[in-house]
Amino acid sequence: MTDILQSDMNQALMMDGNAVAGTLSEVFAMEMTTSLAECVSCGKRSEMGGLLAFIQTPGFVLRCPACKDIVLRVVVTPDAYYLDARGALYLRLVRQ
Repeated sequence: MTDILQSDMNQALMMDGNAVAGTLSEVFAMEMTTSLAECVSCGKRSEMGGLLAFIQTPGFVLRCPACKDIVLRVVVTPDAYYLDARGALYLRLVRQ
């Protein structure tokens, strides 16, 4: 019975992604080069502008300057951006 109550509470608190649309547009409409990222592989913390950029792709790849593992991938298509940040333990975005 407790599992059912917990499930109902989770359902009541859940919203779709539209609930965070304002926050998402605020986050990605800012200067990103000074935002910190921590590499999942080696723990090196770097500003995004300090990562190694590879731009000969249909987007770009940012790699850790210490271990050279991929931190962030962005693919740009005519109608969308695809973001893969699984190489970052976190991205620190300072609120203005």
